[in-house]
Amino acid sequence: MSYVDGYVLPVPKKNLSAYKTMARKASVVWRDHGAVEYFECSGDDLKVKWGLPFTKAAKTKPGETVVFSFVVYKSRAHRDKVNAKVMKDPRLAKMMEGKAMPFDVKRMVYGGFKTLVEA
Repeated sequence: MSYVDGYVLPVPKKNLSAYKTMARKASVVWRDHGAVEYFECSGDDLKVKWGLPFTKAAKTKPGETVVFSFVVYKSRAHRDKVNAKVMKDPRLAKMMEGKAMPFDVKRMVYGGFKTLVEA
């Protein structure tokens, strides 16, 4: 079964274009180092009638939306190897060099997940 890293983060809508640019570059780095799939998804239908809405869970402020992202790997061991290479990749360091991030890193939610069902 595959392994997934998942992220949920509030992003100011005015920064979505900058975030998308950064995410496209990051996707290349992750895929170059072996990630199986890489997704960055911007909130669209977030006013749900049941459950806890992502906007509430992410504590979005006015003018923000939620980005839901996930990266798929072959296994946890594979994820650990890929992420070790990614963190040493100069392209990733260059993206973060001297620039303000298009989102508040301290409000990002992240975790690794075992796959329960893969269809």
